[in-house]
Amino acid sequence: MTHVVERDVTARDVVHQLRGNGVRDVDDSTLARALYSTDASLYRVEPTVVVRPRDVEEVLAVVDACARTGVPLTSRGAGTSIAGNAVGTGVVMDLAKHLTRVHEVDVEARTARVEPGIVHASLQRATAPHGLRYGPDPSTHTRCTIGGMIGNNACGNRALGYGRSADNVAALQIVTAAGERLDLVRGETPGAGVGSATLERLRGVIADDLATVRTEFGRFGRQVSGYSLEHLLPERGFDVASFMAGTEGTLAVTLGATVDLVDVPRHVHLVVLGYPTMADAADDVPTMLPFGPIACEGLGARIVDIFRAARGDSALPDLPRGDGYLYVELAGDDPAELAARAARVVQASAALAHRDVVAPVEQAVLWQVREEGAGLASRSFDRPALSGWEDAAVPPTNLGAYLRDFEALMTQHNVQGHPYGHFGDGCVHVRIDFPLEQGQGHRTYRDFITDAARLTASHGGSFSGEHGDGRARSELLPLMYSAEAIEMFGRVKHVFDPESLLNPGVLVDPRPFDADLRGQHRSWGLQGERKGLRLLDDGGSLGAAAHRCTGVGKCVVANPSGGTVMCPSFQATRDEKDSTRGRARVLQEMIDGRLVGGGYRAPEVHEALDLCLSCKGCASDCPTGVDMATYKSEILHQTYRGRIRPRSHYVLGRLPMWARLASPIAAVANLGLQIPGLAHLARWVAGVDQRRSLPPFAQSGLRRGALGRWVRRRAVPTVEAPHGPVLLWADSFTEYFSSEGGRAAVSLLEEAGYRVELLDRPACCGLTWITTGQLDAARAIVGRTVEALHPYVADGIPIVGLEPSCLGVLRSDAVELLEDPRAAEVAAGVLTLAELLQRTEGWQPPDLTGTELVVQPHCHQASVIGFGPDLALLESTGASIKRLGGCCGLAGNFGVEKGHYEVSVAVAEQQLLPAIRDAGPGAIVVADGFSCRTQLTDLTDTAPVHLAQLLRRS
Repeated sequence: MTHVVERDVTARDVVHQLRGNGVRDVDDSTLARALYSTDASLYRVEPTVVVRPRDVEEVLAVVDACARTGVPLTSRGAGTSIAGNAVGTGVVMDLAKHLTRVHEVDVEARTARVEPGIVHASLQRATAPHGLRYGPDPSTHTRCTIGGMIGNNACGNRALGYGRSADNVAALQIVTAAGERLDLVRGETPGAGVGSATLERLRGVIADDLATVRTEFGRFGRQVSGYSLEHLLPERGFDVASFMAGTEGTLAVTLGATVDLVDVPRHVHLVVLGYPTMADAADDVPTMLPFGPIACEGLGARIVDIFRAARGDSALPDLPRGDGYLYVELAGDDPAELAARAARVVQASAALAHRDVVAPVEQAVLWQVREEGAGLASRSFDRPALSGWEDAAVPPTNLGAYLRDFEALMTQHNVQGHPYGHFGDGCVHVRIDFPLEQGQGHRTYRDFITDAARLTASHGGSFSGEHGDGRARSELLPLMYSAEAIEMFGRVKHVFDPESLLNPGVLVDPRPFDADLRGQHRSWGLQGERKGLRLLDDGGSLGAAAHRCTGVGKCVVANPSGGTVMCPSFQATRDEKDSTRGRARVLQEMIDGRLVGGGYRAPEVHEALDLCLSCKGCASDCPTGVDMATYKSEILHQTYRGRIRPRSHYVLGRLPMWARLASPIAAVANLGLQIPGLAHLARWVAGVDQRRSLPPFAQSGLRRGALGRWVRRRAVPTVEAPHGPVLLWADSFTEYFSSEGGRAAVSLLEEAGYRVELLDRPACCGLTWITTGQLDAARAIVGRTVEALHPYVADGIPIVGLEPSCLGVLRSDAVELLEDPRAAEVAAGVLTLAELLQRTEGWQPPDLTGTELVVQPHCHQASVIGFGPDLALLESTGASIKRLGGCCGLAGNFGVEKGHYEVSVAVAEQQLLPAIRDAGPGAIVVADGFSCRTQLTDLTDTAPVHLAQLLRRS
């Protein structure tokens, strides 16, 4: 039976029992329950309590507490389950927080002994120095855990070459709900299980109906649905270790695993084949398999187009013509042999065209498109495309026919999707635009899913090919298996978990697949409020914006690579509430209203948003385009409109205004801020951490120092300018704090052949007002700036901005704040210094050969503007470049505000500070962002420079 937890009684009992058992991290707060109420699926289930065990002993203590209180237990890894395998009503146990160690890499045995919460990518880093890797590699490999992969029998892109998780389990340590610990070893002899009453009973269940197991299970490689009973056959050695892969946490809790390792290929050759349709590509799969590819992936042109639109045409290598593609990846030791095999692949194929890709960088970009397919596909229709029926698999020989029938089924039900997936294994992923927000939307959902299950079964397929059945498909298993097989599932469950404590509602006695759907696209109300931002991409709805997050979890990657900004605070704290996904979940719960009450002023909302740096990394790094900085501004706007704000909002949030007022007496103000008592008081008034410095005001701002020499537009030119005029926009930070970069830019542009012009009055972008949610004032401020800049845009005069965060406002936030069409024209007309210089005929960068540069892109430049032109310019100098990713940790107001100092420094320690320590003597640190330079000045002995200063002094 499934236990139903009464919050006012059972919750108190289980929390008391957990703490009494010595579990240290026990959290039954509303915030924690909101964070863990869903995974990457459509399902929402409120847990009673969240626990994050620190070691195996605490895991055992959690299992014991649940057994004693009768409260269900759901194990959770990275929370990337698309089938709803990682949500539950009782205790949700997060194994990814602390149980993340690699205990041993045995090179001779080619195995690794790991804890269940180790992230796939972290395991790969540990094994790479030995020339080894873990074979299966799901698209979520940067954040999915090995324990979660085993639980779902995950496979990934290269399962064709390396097998499923079940094929790579050498040993498994588990504990049953009753507390029995079992050490399972693959390939046990027929006598295995002697001494364990649980395993002897399991043997009896299989022995009672060997015919059903032999005829219904293990028919093809991606038959993942249900329990994989074929591993328990006598002729398979009663292999309980392999059998446990894919049981989805319903039979036991994984304590540890020993997994197989394979050689890292010395050479990889990727053939991209283009076909008229995806079905045509699928028809060709059986022709590809005899050539021994380690991967054979299907991808549609529409997903490629979405990637191009998001990243730019230059981000993606050219692909062959066609509407559907196959990635055929070959691996080996001899590049010539691979090239010859690739030529035979092309010759045998029925493709329209092909392209051979051997450069690792190009291969990585093409695989990135494939790996981000789920997120990219979710925003490709008028309605968001959702998971639900997205993991079916059929024998590869049936794949083309299945896809044609599936397309017809979508047409019949008036829904759309872009299939892609592991075509070499017959596994198809697809996100579908189910109309759940419409009156009959749930009926359409149930009808379509049921028909899709019947279709898949008719092609000899499996409802799950690697993600498990979870809440999405368990109810449907009788359409795939006989009554005898379903009855065996129940008996196996009873052997291990007679009280149904472990992940109830999944596989055995399942919940209806259309129950527990989260409030997808209902009214998405907090209705009636006046929005501060237009939220153009989401129809003005904050609910629609928050529900962009599908939970794929790219924001919780382990050690993100360079160039990735999202999500800096999570990298510092490793706390779910500080991830983009966690914050989106809390906003979804706020809008839902059942768990998080109080609307915009809910304490849970502000606690989740507190450590958001407003870096906008998620706006570009999140595959579904979540922009938490924008949502935070709207939340703060709604929370404090007409109310008293925090002190920092009045000072830091209006910093340009105070700087403008102080500029005539900058020298006196700077002198005053050097007096310890006065500086301490100033920090207190501003809400600034006392460990922070106070940046001095510029005594001669750019405009004030320049107007005596440089003339305004339309005046008589005093500088020979073959390229004509350029407007250098003096933003507030350049004007009032850091004018050295501005003066260097003026000289540089003059030498490049431009006549530099400046506005005759201040023109602020309102950034600090935006980040603190003072949106009515920000609208007025940015409106005046757009009005001042637009005449230059209309006359075709380029406008150059030097501060990336301010330029980012004009590129994005201004359009969200203003209905004025001129805002969009200004957004298209403003340039970075590098963008202008790159298109300037005759300009040559200086020769910096032999110079070491450490380059810290500003978050907003990496996320909103794009850092490509700057990087290309720097590379053209011949310098040795260390291009950092991630955030510096200061991020405008964030890092200086009281309560944020430790996290700000921890963010800087992710990439920035180690790079500075590792830099050689004489290295130059380049940072265009004022906040980045301030952080570097505060925490290091370096003297960072703006790009304009680097180029000018060189």
